[in-house]
Amino acid sequence: MNFNLRSKLPHVGTTIFTKMTMLANEQQALNLSQGFPDFETDPKLVQQVSAAMEKGHNQYAPMIGAQLLRETIARQYKEIYAVEIDATEELTVTSGGTQAIFTAIATIVRPQDEVIIFEPAYDCYGPTVELFGGKVVPVRLLAPDFQIDWDYVATLINENTRFMIINNPNNPTGKVLGKEELGRLADLLEGTDILLLSDEVYEHIVFDGASPQSVLRIPQLRERSFVVASFGKLLHTTGWKIGYCIAPAAFMREFRKVHQFNVFSVNTPMQFAIAAYLNDITYVKGLAAFFERKRNLLKDGLQQSRFKVLPSEGTYFLNLDYSAITQEKEFEFACLLTIQHKIATIPLSAFYKEPTDQQVLRVCFAKQDDTLLKAIRILNNI
Repeated sequence: MNFNLRSKLPHVGTTIFTKMTMLANEQQALNLSQGFPDFETDPKLVQQVSAAMEKGHNQYAPMIGAQLLRETIARQYKEIYAVEIDATEELTVTSGGTQAIFTAIATIVRPQDEVIIFEPAYDCYGPTVELFGGKVVPVRLLAPDFQIDWDYVATLINENTRFMIINNPNNPTGKVLGKEELGRLADLLEGTDILLLSDEVYEHIVFDGASPQSVLRIPQLRERSFVVASFGKLLHTTGWKIGYCIAPAAFMREFRKVHQFNVFSVNTPMQFAIAAYLNDITYVKGLAAFFERKRNLLKDGLQQSRFKVLPSEGTYFLNLDYSAITQEKEFEFACLLTIQHKIATIPLSAFYKEPTDQQVLRVCFAKQDDTLLKAIRILNNI
């Protein structure tokens, strides 16, 4: 029987991350494509999960998240950013950062609303906007510096503009928006009713002496923002899928209306384990140095290669310009590297709505040193 199922996302297929990881597995290639560590999380954190289970934390957590974890998060924001978060009214624990992003977009975007995003962009933004009838208005940023022209962004704002999405630090570019640029953003949105989604899942992974930034530190932005963060990136536990969203109380009440019918509540013992583990903030403060050393290992190791390493100010990604090697399109070259040289990467073009080939590939350096040294050997011989 033909049920004439009409796709709500007709232009969306299998993600590039799935494609490249499947190809890497098929070819038994070194996988620097998907953004996950190949090393284990701290055994002490795993022990905290077992302890939480043994204490009986095995039933539904509160819909908004375990109180102990929410209080721990609020305390961190006070210590790191000097901002006060109401752990009861302004914060909800979610099933990963992506679910928080989905829920925030579902809460705000209505048919015909326009949403400004900055490309290259994390691949869930656009499809989620379209799923709820919104129109994506992309701002295309180009290598090597991915600089934002805020005057141009201002020309895109009209009476239909409802939402803007930023990712800081940015995946896949590694660019960090500092105080000055966030100030420009605040000035741009002043006097409008445009809301902001700030994806800050890599907030603590910033390099070269920079300090973590958050829109929560700027009152003009905080009052209009949903801020999303993730413990997957923070604790090397991407498979746990635990994150959270912070927003003004009125926004959060609406956010929770969607959240309760989507996920309702999040893994209970892991919430208690994370709260116990992050009771000491020292771990968070050491994260930037941990990943900066890995960035430098890969970056320095490729100085004699034919790849040009683009700047990475944060996240755990580097972008490699291969224009000195070939003018092959990015997807084709990424496949060639996986099949012929046994190393998997991600074409930067996958993060743009329209075809944008710049001969740039993204690689993940959240890997063991041995993995990175092997990658260096392969890439230096291409």
